[in-house]
Amino acid sequence: MFMGLFSIIFQLGSMSQVSKEEANAFMIEFEKLVKDIDAIGIFIHNLSVSLPMFIPGFGVVWGLFSAWSTGFAFSAITTISPEIAKIPPLTLLFLSPFGIMELTAYSIATSRSFMLIKAIYKKTNLIPFLKPTAIEISIVTGLLLTGGYLEDYMIKLIQEKNLILPIF
Repeated sequence: MFMGLFSIIFQLGSMSQVSKEEANAFMIEFEKLVKDIDAIGIFIHNLSVSLPMFIPGFGVVWGLFSAWSTGFAFSAITTISPEIAKIPPLTLLFLSPFGIMELTAYSIATSRSFMLIKAIYKKTNLIPFLKPTAIEISIVTGLLLTGGYLEDYMIKLIQEKNLILPIF
């Protein structure tokens, strides 16, 4: 359910109209953020985005906001680089190995947030939720660590080999 929701909200964010000024401002900040980033930097960034998604209730909102803002970022990038606009935004999520890993990780985290807030609302004892939540945090961490290394590898491969991404 949360994979679908994340995908829909990501798509909606990618359909945002971004002015040239907004896109330029975004790109300046984005370039500062990713300058000299490596696999561990990608992992830490993605983990810092995903861990709040485990917070009961808030995590669902945070996860959906993250989906929208990632889509908005895609829209800003396409404003600056129109050739990227030929790539359907959901392709990034579903056809890149690290995209699927991140989508899975974020979906696990937001679904756990939903289950926890539901249990709190029903005044259920939360002790039985501790072990599954810890296991899911471990799974999310593993997915994001692997995804970070994969994303870093693919970025470096494209840069070093001067490869061009296929346009869909």
